Amino acid sequence: MPRPYKSRRIRGKPNSSYFKPAGIKMTDLNEIVLSMPEFETIRLIDFKEISQIEAGNKMNISQSTLSRILFSGRKKIADAIINAKAIRIEK
Repeated sequence: MPRPYKSRRIRGKPNSSYFKPAGIKMTDLNEIVLSMPEFETIRLIDFKEISQIEAGNKMNISQSTLSRILFSGRKKIADAIINAKAIRIEK
């Protein structure tokens, strides 16, 4: 039996839930979905510039879990930028 899901504390809300490259029609774009935990982790670490330990405490998760979420979110954003994909932030 898998371990139960631990809820994560999300405090930041995105001002927009969708980003796309300029000059490309929506019908021609592939889409990447960024989860709210990934958004919150990137907001705390990269935008607010706080440590992973402090961010983990704010989100009520361990530093190692936060690190995995951060890696996943950064990889998705890099893929979207390099391959001209839209980013949808899941609410």
